[in-house]
Amino acid sequence: MEAIQYDNDGSFRPAEPAPARLMKGAEIAVRTLEQLGVETVFAYPGGSAIEFHQALADSSIRVVLPRHEQGGAFAANGYARASGRVGVCMATSGPGATNLLTGVADAYMDSIPMVIITGQVESGLIGKNAFQETDIIGMSRPIVKHSRLVLHAGEIAPVLVEAFRLARCGRPGPVWIDIPKDIQQQISAFRFDDHPEPRREKLPPPVAAERIAEIREAIRRSERPCIVAGGGVIAAGASEELFRFADSYRIPVATTLMGIGSFPETHPLSLKWLGMHGSYYANYAVNECDLLLVLGARFADRSTGRADRFAEHAFIVHIDIDESEINKNVRAGLGLAADVKEALALLNREPFDTGCGAWLETIAGWKREQPFRYRREPGRLKGQQVVEALSRLCGEEAIFVPGVGQHQMWTAQFGTYTRPRRLLTSGGLGAMGFGLPAAVGAKLALPEATVVNIDGDGSFQMNIQELGTVSTEGIGIKMVILNNQHLGMVAQLEDRFFGSRRGNTDLRVGGGRPFPDFVGIARSYGIPGRDVYDAAELEDAIREMLETPGPFLLDCHTVYQDHVLPMIPGGKTCRDIMTE
Repeated sequence: MEAIQYDNDGSFRPAEPAPARLMKGAEIAVRTLEQLGVETVFAYPGGSAIEFHQALADSSIRVVLPRHEQGGAFAANGYARASGRVGVCMATSGPGATNLLTGVADAYMDSIPMVIITGQVESGLIGKNAFQETDIIGMSRPIVKHSRLVLHAGEIAPVLVEAFRLARCGRPGPVWIDIPKDIQQQISAFRFDDHPEPRREKLPPPVAAERIAEIREAIRRSERPCIVAGGGVIAAGASEELFRFADSYRIPVATTLMGIGSFPETHPLSLKWLGMHGSYYANYAVNECDLLLVLGARFADRSTGRADRFAEHAFIVHIDIDESEINKNVRAGLGLAADVKEALALLNREPFDTGCGAWLETIAGWKREQPFRYRREPGRLKGQQVVEALSRLCGEEAIFVPGVGQHQMWTAQFGTYTRPRRLLTSGGLGAMGFGLPAAVGAKLALPEATVVNIDGDGSFQMNIQELGTVSTEGIGIKMVILNNQHLGMVAQLEDRFFGSRRGNTDLRVGGGRPFPDFVGIARSYGIPGRDVYDAAELEDAIREMLETPGPFLLDCHTVYQDHVLPMIPGGKTCRDIMTE
């Protein structure tokens, strides 16, 4: 069946017309997903979703069964991050639906396109506290781009078409569709090409020539320009335009955490990433520049630190697809609601060298003086050391999917990313438990890619049950646990600001022995694994992992005393940066 073809504005050209057929609402939903080109759905069954699963049994769509609905939401999230396509997950009403909320909130905060389909109790029971009834539309409203309760089977197909268009149009995000059980069972006519033209989201107008001229003039006047590239550059598919812009104008580039990979970190103009645990030189360049060009980023607090002191001497140009982000957190001298790909393409028509050699030399000095670094200790394994070895041995095409914590920051600091969508990470929500299921989704989206879940022992345990999905589905992800027996990031805050007093951040059992036995758990699921205690055996263990077909778990027993540095404390500025 031919899938829908999308135009650049998010509208669609339908497949060949098909005759109208009578079918159940659930079957209409599944047939619509097929027409929309959906190949994989992460779905957990239940009483109010059984009709969906019966219809999926007769479908070409691959159904991946997570072991928890949160795992399904994160897997759809990872699928979308890796591929740029819309991720799809399903669950039943009540607890099934509420279990999706964390994964959906994560997608909303990081602008990831997803469509969530949930079953609901029968429409006549809504509002009557029926078994497994929750107002999931009301509960999810703050964390979705749009939501809809469908009350007639004839609405299902056009509502789903609109949901997919909204999820990927403009600033991407999740869209939630709730369908009561009786509507899933209701018989209605289905003909895909008979749907009305969907509503058109208000998109920014074409970029005016005079605004491009103003930006070019600001660059021409500048002596210390700097670029900050955010996740919007990746979402817009504008990495190539960014490269041409920075390289031809000779402007250094810092990324946000979500923008990592939008500009190759091997390029001399790369500053890696800025923010609380970003590079010293990125933070100083951004805060000492006289012109800051912010592209597809939202000035999150982890990037800016104290907002009223952020780049306070710079003229700020802010380009973002979402007009509501302009002047929301940091005021811009020139704000432009626009498609960043279009704006960069226009700026690239007549580039010129900024002639800022002295500025680039200053930055080069900061790079030499304050690189990302750590102290090696003979016989002791460091988390940073593991990431460095993984980055070197896996190659630049590998996809790293960390959980959340110290290991996440070390993955961003000590990995080298030259292409977009090679670091998939929970940025805005910072959700522990993201890594394993998101890696599952990424591998299913790009089955030929090497996908490595780099996790902490605390974060990994939050969705450890997804080892069942990995095993039964034969998903060949590689799992590397930086196991320091602590909730490391919170323990670091305790060390820095609470006199090292532990408040339930020590995960060890009596005697300090490693707990749990992650390799043993993996083997109980039929997944091979290996423990690593010494740096001397690290590279051999990584090679074994990469050479072993299918999934593999590597439990790296690392020191717990290391801190993620540099660090700008919350609410402070780069002047308060901690490097020791």
